[in-house]
Amino acid sequence: MDEDEIFLNFEDGIEKATEHASREFSAVNTGKANPQMVEGIMVEAYGSTMAIRDMAAISTPDTRTIAITPWDKGTLQAIEKAIQTSNIGITPAIMGDVIRLPLPELTGERRQELVKLVSKHAEDARVGVRKARHDAMDAIKKLQKDGEISEDDLKRCEKEIQTGTDNGIKKINDLLAAKEKDLLTV
Repeated sequence: MDEDEIFLNFEDGIEKATEHASREFSAVNTGKANPQMVEGIMVEAYGSTMAIRDMAAISTPDTRTIAITPWDKGTLQAIEKAIQTSNIGITPAIMGDVIRLPLPELTGERRQELVKLVSKHAEDARVGVRKARHDAMDAIKKLQKDGEISEDDLKRCEKEIQTGTDNGIKKINDLLAAKEKDLLTV
């Protein structure tokens, strides 16, 4: 493994951790309807498991409702069951060929619980960034030990890796701050 490959793997690790945090944040109910809250819920249908986004159209007719229109009406019950067991805190209601998810008003206590949840997601993402840093540092030190790079190159690489780590963690913290603000604003 050469220096360029190490940095590509490092940057990829940071990007994956940041994207994961962003996806997790978007799935948290802030009191405003967002299709991402339900699109990844897995549904047992046709003898296999599929995400809702792969078997239905998801829309937000207003700011407090998510509407799910399955492409096959025979999957209505399966989708309803999957939503109920997903523990997202929303009770589905079947109205004809559409499943409606009216979002309940968030209480102050529930908002605080959600802030704790997104904080946990952010910490998981930070751990991912630190793991990418650790792997990159180990690989760079191995290159130096094997005589493939000089001591000066090692120091330069370590500094670049630390800068990338700091930037990745700052990005996650910025996403967290925005989500907390969104949750706590009534």
